[in-house]
Amino acid sequence: MKLPPLTIGPFTAPIPLVQGGMSIRVSTSALSAPVAECGGIGTIGGSALPVEELQADIRKAKSMTKGVIAVNIMFAMKNFYNLVMGSIEAGVDMIVTGAGFSRDIFKIGKDTNTPIVSIVSSPAFARLAENLGAAAIIVEAKEAGGHLGTDVSLRELFPEIRKVVKKVPLIAAGGITNGYEMAELMDKYGADGVQIATRFVLTKECAVSDEFKQVLLNAKKEDVVLTTSPVGLPGRAVNTPFVRKLALGEIMKAKECLHKCLKKCDHHYCISDRLMKAHRGDYEEGLFFTGENVYKMHDILTVKEVFDQFVRQAESVYKES
Repeated sequence: MKLPPLTIGPFTAPIPLVQGGMSIRVSTSALSAPVAECGGIGTIGGSALPVEELQADIRKAKSMTKGVIAVNIMFAMKNFYNLVMGSIEAGVDMIVTGAGFSRDIFKIGKDTNTPIVSIVSSPAFARLAENLGAAAIIVEAKEAGGHLGTDVSLRELFPEIRKVVKKVPLIAAGGITNGYEMAELMDKYGADGVQIATRFVLTKECAVSDEFKQVLLNAKKEDVVLTTSPVGLPGRAVNTPFVRKLALGEIMKAKECLHKCLKKCDHHYCISDRLMKAHRGDYEEGLFFTGENVYKMHDILTVKEVFDQFVRQAESVYKES
């Protein structure tokens, strides 16, 4: 059966598939625009970017597609407000935010007619987000890559949040690798759509280096671990030499903060520097965030091939409830 569209505020994506926003410079217009063009929601990772750079990339994405373009900005960022307002000024369709919880963002959304999508990992925050005016809610579970707000699996967490969210679309995220799982979460668990991120890193359009993609392609199940982050949340990443040294306490605490990107930072390393090292493919020193199930992915596809595969698989088993 044909998959239903996903409507968030005034915007409708023909395919209920959201591409996760990945920073720093992992999901840019080069990735988000093709996703939007294929009928999903393309998301630029806005955290830790200069406002002017983010605005330019939003405008570029909007010039490349008539589809839906979002930007993901972590609440933990020191210049969160400026990034949000700069994104809205540049014409982004919606703001996605997590890694902390902002009440003020909903007033900004209302005042500017910008849908706000909240990433949550608990029923309490999901209920609060809906009550404050979230246009949609993303349930992100422990299988996701990057910063995590829970150690509960998606299929355990999602039903608990589904019980309390009644009025806005609820999107499942974390470890989803194919269309069969997409259909399962929509059919059995009542998701209105899904968000995937790691699968989109392994596309030809993603702007990271080929070396970055090879690190993910070569990762085995046991190579994906939890590590610490200056953001104050655990993060899921490939167990590179840097991550191993971090676990052993062999990384020297930074003497000063060069980027000053976080509201609160314990400075035990500079996350901006380590993410950019990964972006360039520095296996020894980079921080390669990835979802738990990256080991199930064995090829680099185009964005269109990912969509074709997910839609074909999902529609072969999807049964509208």
